[in-house]
Amino acid sequence: MTEIHKLSAYLAERERHGCRFLTEEILELFERRRVAASVALRGITSFGPRNVIRTDELLSSSEDLPVVLTAVDEAATIAALAGEVADRVTRGLLTVERARVATNGELPATAAETVLMTLLLTRRQRADGVPAHIAATSVLHRLGFMGAVCFLGVDGTIAGTRHRARFFSANTDVPMLVTAIGSRSQVGDAVAELRGLTDRPLIERVQVCKRDGRLLARPHALPGTDADGLELRQKLVVYSDEDARHDGVPIHRALVARLRSAGAAGATVLRGVWGFVGDQPPHGDRLLRLTRRVPVATVIIDTPAGIAEHFGIVDAVTAEHGLVTSEMLPAALLRDGTHCRGGLSLGRHRY
Repeated sequence: MTEIHKLSAYLAERERHGCRFLTEEILELFERRRVAASVALRGITSFGPRNVIRTDELLSSSEDLPVVLTAVDEAATIAALAGEVADRVTRGLLTVERARVATNGELPATAAETVLMTLLLTRRQRADGVPAHIAATSVLHRLGFMGAVCFLGVDGTIAGTRHRARFFSANTDVPMLVTAIGSRSQVGDAVAELRGLTDRPLIERVQVCKRDGRLLARPHALPGTDADGLELRQKLVVYSDEDARHDGVPIHRALVARLRSAGAAGATVLRGVWGFVGDQPPHGDRLLRLTRRVPVATVIIDTPAGIAEHFGIVDAVTAEHGLVTSEMLPAALLRDGTHCRGGLSLGRHRY
């Protein structure tokens, strides 16, 4: 089976490379290399190694929000692409992950017991008379998935062709991502049932640490390097509703504030447009509502030691609500001016 790799770049939206915006240059690179699938998601809050907060709450920094660019293709294509992207990034975080693709409506034989499934759709796709992402989420909820979040991209490529959001346009072809966490059997049922919407869902191994406030397991205790000395990283993702609160503060903002104060490596918050966390029915924004009731995902990337040190913060803030997952990152490269740590060669560790 062809190995699939996923390259992600965590950047500031207005970071520059020479006289151009870095995000635009990387997205053009994705287009020139005819990447199988890519998407640009604009975040709402983040901080990194400089401990500088970027948030849509502060008008002075609202023009430089975080952005996450993700490209998915065969391993050889991503390996070459990662090097080209790294040559252009002077400040940001790059990660590379292994994945599998479900083909012909069937799961890969190597799929884990708990799976993160990603569907790539477009905004204009429809099924059963409703937008495809809403139809897909309804299926996932009916099958008993632990959570699913739909993200609307602002740019990206589908089968090598670029589609970007523009003012005064319906933006019907911009990519949409649906990420969902479920058991192997649930994902197998979903892959078969959603075959008419997408024929190649992305499948990744994931550990569920918390669900609906209940601690199920601490993140796996990973080593800092693999047997060959390649550095490993670990990723936590906290799925919550934007209006769910901890001590009167939205969970995602409380997480970012407490992690930043504790010296964590960084975190990025992405806002969805539709989805569900736990047993609640799928939902999103509605008219005449003062607060936004959409799901959000807080992505926390650190060394395994850093994840172990700061998991107590995540546990405390999600005491009553939230879905928390953990994954190993086999490759991560952090660049901050002249400071560089990690690399893009993928490590291996069985756990």
